[in-house]
Amino acid sequence: MILVVTSFKGGVSKSTTAVHLAAYFQTLAPTLLIDGDENRSATRWAKRGHMPFTIVDEREAAGLIRKYAHAVIDTKARPDTDEFSTLARGCDSLVIPTAPAALDTDVLILTLQAVQRIAPGKYRVLLTKVPPPPEPEGPQLREALEKQGVPMFQEWIPRLKAFEKAATEGVPVNMVKHKTAARAWNAYCLVGEEIMRGGK
Repeated sequence: MILVVTSFKGGVSKSTTAVHLAAYFQTLAPTLLIDGDENRSATRWAKRGHMPFTIVDEREAAGLIRKYAHAVIDTKARPDTDEFSTLARGCDSLVIPTAPAALDTDVLILTLQAVQRIAPGKYRVLLTKVPPPPEPEGPQLREALEKQGVPMFQEWIPRLKAFEKAATEGVPVNMVKHKTAARAWNAYCLVGEEIMRGGK
């Protein structure tokens, strides 16, 4: 399976999502994370610690991708139309993370306009950094998007300190000791399971 994690907006946990989906898929079969982010966020994350999967940049990927059962591609923020179109055609699924904040939602609309044109039926939106109840932003955004017919993951990713600790230590969240680590890891596992089921 080839999975693309993309967004036209930075700061929506795009690289965090790519890292944790790669970690989940690695529990099933050998997985390659292709770091196409200009900031090399996943690569820098890994250099602080150790990842259970292989990370390469897009220049190295061509010679390696066939050796892995799964590949997760972390794109740069706002890929150009040609690049976006190429990635969409070549992947099995697109994951579009978005946080429930006004600026993020504005840019999500631009992302959705592009993906609906290029890859209808291949994408789903993943809510990330969702604040805990009683804060209403997560449920409100989900309801608004579902009313518009936007394909959504059933699971969302809560805003938890364990993700910051994982990034600091250079590992996925399931490899840190923190009271919210199990909840954080379980959220991404459930997303991974949804991807494996094809949204069914």
